[in-house]
Amino acid sequence: MDPAQIIAYGLYLLTGYLIGSINFAVLVGKSHGVDILKEGSGNPGATNVKRVLGKGAGNLVFGLDVFKGVIGTFLPFFLIWCLNTQWDGSMEDFQKALNAPSGDSIFITSFVGTLIGHCYSAFLGFKGGKGVASTIGGLAIILPTPILVGLVIWVIVFYSTKYVSVASMLLGISLPITCWAVSASNTLITFATVLALFNLWNHRTNIQRLQEGTESRFGSPKK
Repeated sequence: MDPAQIIAYGLYLLTGYLIGSINFAVLVGKSHGVDILKEGSGNPGATNVKRVLGKGAGNLVFGLDVFKGVIGTFLPFFLIWCLNTQWDGSMEDFQKALNAPSGDSIFITSFVGTLIGHCYSAFLGFKGGKGVASTIGGLAIILPTPILVGLVIWVIVFYSTKYVSVASMLLGISLPITCWAVSASNTLITFATVLALFNLWNHRTNIQRLQEGTESRFGSPKK
């Protein structure tokens, strides 16, 4: 990889990180006069917003975080590609760039930056949410079929158990399995596996509470 490529990938990562660091849970909470970091579980994510402020606010944050995942994964590629080409608006040229061999690694780099930004926001003292909604948005670009399967699993598990954490962890675990089932590239399988492990690590406190029997079901008072 030459110096220009290293710089480009660094910009993909940094741009994704800055986009990911925008925390909509905190912003929506402030619009309601609430510091979401001090209410409920203290987690700046859609689930805690829904518990504290209700379904409308929670669903809004979830939707914004999904959108953030899409933008954070796609926008760095688009901006940097436009800056390095004299694009005349031809969709044929743009489609060729999307299908280039380096396409997967570029989107993965931007996605990783976005996810790190969401979980460790530079604007929140390097704290953040669990990253599930932003993961869904980013994977809609990188792994559309596996994330669709994962969402079906999430819905089934959530509505049968009411555990957001369990549904989210099983969504993550399903990603590398589905990638393997649809014969995705080794790069994407490896990426999905690392993502699943990161998801489990990010839910380590939930796993501990599940083992202790103190994890709250959605809609129940927090223990």
